[in-house]
Amino acid sequence: MAMADASGPQFNSTNGDAHSDQIIVPENKSWKNFFAYLGPGFLVAIAYIDPGNFETDLQAGAQYKYELLWIILVASCAGLVIQSLAANLGVVTGKHLAEHCRAEYSKVPNFLLWLVAEVAIVACDIPEVIGTAFALNMLFSIPVWIGVLLTGLSTLMLLALQRYGVRKLEFLVAFLVFTMATCFVIELHYSKPDAGEVLHGLFVPQLKGNGATGLAISLLGAMVMPHNLFLHSALVLSRKIPRSATGIKEACRFYLIESGLALMVAFLINVSVISVSGAVCNASDLTNEDRAKCENLDLNKASFLLRNVVGKWSSKLFAIALLASGQSSTITGTYAGQYVMQGFLDLKLKPWLRNSLTRCLAIIPSLVVALIGGSAGAGKLIIIASMILSFELPFALVPLLKFTSCKTKMGSHVNHMAISALTWLIGGLIIGINIYYIVSSVIKLLIHNHMKLVLVIFCGILGFSGIAIYLASIGYLVFRKNRETSPLPASTSSQNVETLPRQDIIDML
Repeated sequence: MAMADASGPQFNSTNGDAHSDQIIVPENKSWKNFFAYLGPGFLVAIAYIDPGNFETDLQAGAQYKYELLWIILVASCAGLVIQSLAANLGVVTGKHLAEHCRAEYSKVPNFLLWLVAEVAIVACDIPEVIGTAFALNMLFSIPVWIGVLLTGLSTLMLLALQRYGVRKLEFLVAFLVFTMATCFVIELHYSKPDAGEVLHGLFVPQLKGNGATGLAISLLGAMVMPHNLFLHSALVLSRKIPRSATGIKEACRFYLIESGLALMVAFLINVSVISVSGAVCNASDLTNEDRAKCENLDLNKASFLLRNVVGKWSSKLFAIALLASGQSSTITGTYAGQYVMQGFLDLKLKPWLRNSLTRCLAIIPSLVVALIGGSAGAGKLIIIASMILSFELPFALVPLLKFTSCKTKMGSHVNHMAISALTWLIGGLIIGINIYYIVSSVIKLLIHNHMKLVLVIFCGILGFSGIAIYLASIGYLVFRKNRETSPLPASTSSQNVETLPRQDIIDML
């Protein structure tokens, strides 16, 4: 096969300052090139330590101690494999996942996939809205429902900070998030979780009851998010990499290493949160007040877990870090929303308008639940939002697996047989857990209720029809053959690959 020009495509831009912001990977092969690839993986990893993750981690530890730690391990390993595939798709083809979907599917499936992706982004934004509202409640004693309304102003704050550079903003937010992570790691020393029990929870899978299954799905949904696949495949297009076969392989390898480092940090943070919550809430000398908090633990009550580290300032520090976590995730959601809309619909919006639309859609359910159910209801909404993300994951994951396993698209960089088998196994397990939970929940609802027989039958038909449609939709994506006219990868024909870096991608950052 003919190789692309080793010098790489020249960057042409109408923006005279574009070259100053552009990251160019040198032609020579060196480990120092790794620093040019740093960035996308850590931005993606922010979604692995957002308020939704902390909420599900806290409840997992409080209710099941260390029994669900294995979900974090499996989700982190699966996330690394899946995120690396998303990065490879962008590097090799010069197009991100949403653009491939628009080229591959007809109008109706493409529109439905876009709709599902937008719902996932809104579901991801709900924990950020509620987490920010909880933070404002802890800092200024503002009622949660008012805090939900005030989160709409976070868009203006984000835009104001972006004037000083997105990288500086991300560094500040990351510093605050890791401050909370450091507190939880130090708290591990005080709470003294049993190392044997922690290791048993990490490496011995167990799900005791439907409640544990539902929480496991929430943990999975909070870790491996659908919008992250679109985001990662787009962010890698901001680098100018050598378009030779060797240059592309190096880029894929370094992006894998970078993603591994970023997700390792996220993994340790999540394990620390669950371990602290499990150790403190299951301690024999727990006070009645703290025991009551553990029975219905949410982000608004969790600051007492840090009391041993920072004493009376635990609530304020936790709130500041929670606020930082929510705002950093807002950046991720905004970028993902931009790429999803541009890729599926070839439509671009100003970042402030895109962020405002997503935030408004997330505020409505958050506000209703906060008014009716208070902080406890808002905490439960975070769990529901995380479950929605898990149910929607196959609609981003299956196209990604199909595209990266297609030699027509990936050429010599197509997935190895072992990687394909592993990723399809991961996808099958995710779908299987989702279906098990949906079916068991519907059956439980039908059996344990006081409705009339006619209503039970109607609800049963409605519920199982929805399950059938869900399975049929996934089946369509799995068994549909890829088009043979798809663009070839860079190592096959440089004329069929988008010039990197993509200026339209850079303009959205």
